[in-house]
Amino acid sequence: MPRLNVFPLHRRKLGAVVVMAATGLFLAQCDRKEPAPVAPAVPVPEAPVTVTPPALPSGTPPLTRTDILAAAARAASAYAAGETPSGKDPLVGRPFAVRMAFGCGGPLTVPPTPAAIDGLPRAIWGQDHRSIQLSLTPGDWLDSALIAGSGAEATWETVEGFWAPRPWLAVDGCPAVRRDPLQGGSTAPSPQTVGLAAVFATGSSRLAQRNGRAYRYTVRAEGDQPLTAPEGGYRLVLEGRVVGFPGGRAIRCRASGPDLRPVCIAAVQLDRVAFESADGEALGEWRKG
Repeated sequence: MPRLNVFPLHRRKLGAVVVMAATGLFLAQCDRKEPAPVAPAVPVPEAPVTVTPPALPSGTPPLTRTDILAAAARAASAYAAGETPSGKDPLVGRPFAVRMAFGCGGPLTVPPTPAAIDGLPRAIWGQDHRSIQLSLTPGDWLDSALIAGSGAEATWETVEGFWAPRPWLAVDGCPAVRRDPLQGGSTAPSPQTVGLAAVFATGSSRLAQRNGRAYRYTVRAEGDQPLTAPEGGYRLVLEGRVVGFPGGRAIRCRASGPDLRPVCIAAVQLDRVAFESADGEALGEWRKG
């Protein structure tokens, strides 16, 4: 006897329910509207914040005349004692601003001979005392004993020298000692023993080189007023950076005998030359480049 299927009606009803449910779901999805686009949020501007940058460390102060003279004295002592300094020279790379007093005894009435113009500033009266000419002609030190043998012959093509007069006087001003009238004439000044050598590398720009030309500035009388020499003289200002000699030392010294004070010069890059009055008024200046 054949077996009867007791579930066909139930299955048909269940299938119809499933079909209707799926159809209703599909229709519901078709009738659903797309959501309206949402406008992006507009950022609210914040109040400006003031940021104070951190304080930068103060730079290394430039070397003064006093510093240069003290360093030259130490170098002269080391040279005379036969000592060879070791380690990095702390002066190399340092900026400097050196002021040198000149014309302290009044302007010269007779111009010096060309041989005497060698790296020293001078004040000279003009005609009828209506002007004062300030002048400085750098010395040609390329072939000097202090440069020769230093190892710089193949590196430097020009070396222009500037003396620091009265190296025993540490201050920038004029000396208080006056010439003794009982001497019966001018006395010869002491030989120069401290200087700055402005070096120019081979192939570098020659715009800053003087090539024997003097720095000159003329102080003139105003109107019909007589021109008087300033009591405190004038100032030569040299500014730049210490570059040192081959081998790393800032200063090089030489002497021709044990009883002579060594002559010491510092190798520098010169950036500015200026004439000033005793109270710091700028008169004339020349800058590198």
